[in-house]
Amino acid sequence: MNCAASPDSPILKLNRTIALVGLMGVGKSTVGRRLAMRLGLPFADGDHEIEAAAGMTVSEIFATRGEDEFRAGEARVMKRLLEGPPIVLATGGGAMMNPETRAALKQNAVTVWMRADLEVIAERVGRRDTRPLLRGRDTLEVLRELSEKRYPIYAEADLTVDVGGGSHGVAVEAMLTELRRYAKKNS
Repeated sequence: MNCAASPDSPILKLNRTIALVGLMGVGKSTVGRRLAMRLGLPFADGDHEIEAAAGMTVSEIFATRGEDEFRAGEARVMKRLLEGPPIVLATGGGAMMNPETRAALKQNAVTVWMRADLEVIAERVGRRDTRPLLRGRDTLEVLRELSEKRYPIYAEADLTVDVGGGSHGVAVEAMLTELRRYAKKNS
């Protein structure tokens, strides 16, 4: 099976970054890598880019500089990535909450809200203790609080794809289907 899209693929005619948004643990990074491979586009993980720019992990940034400084750095990194050539971009769960970042996403990318049941996400993120917003708290409770604040903003995305409990491959196929529809509608 050919993993790269053909040059005449309607998805590639978007000529825009495809930005994946959604709660932590929904699969933006894992699915994004696979989507990028299928499309023949570079992939960038927003959190990894922030870590590279800061020279420390997200957890270290939260611990030493606080969430506000993390969000400011996140906004700078998102702006830089969105001003570059088209890529598949896995944003951090809170990136779209920044009005400037949201505007840059709208202007420079096709945004895809990856949506899944909170119980599915809680099970995924509960496997590791690497999420600063979850430390010492009930995972499902935090996800409910975040969803109340963030879902109305995520709903502004160009596309919404339910990625529930299926495989990553199923999620990629669902995204490709929606991106093809989007490209056809907007060509």
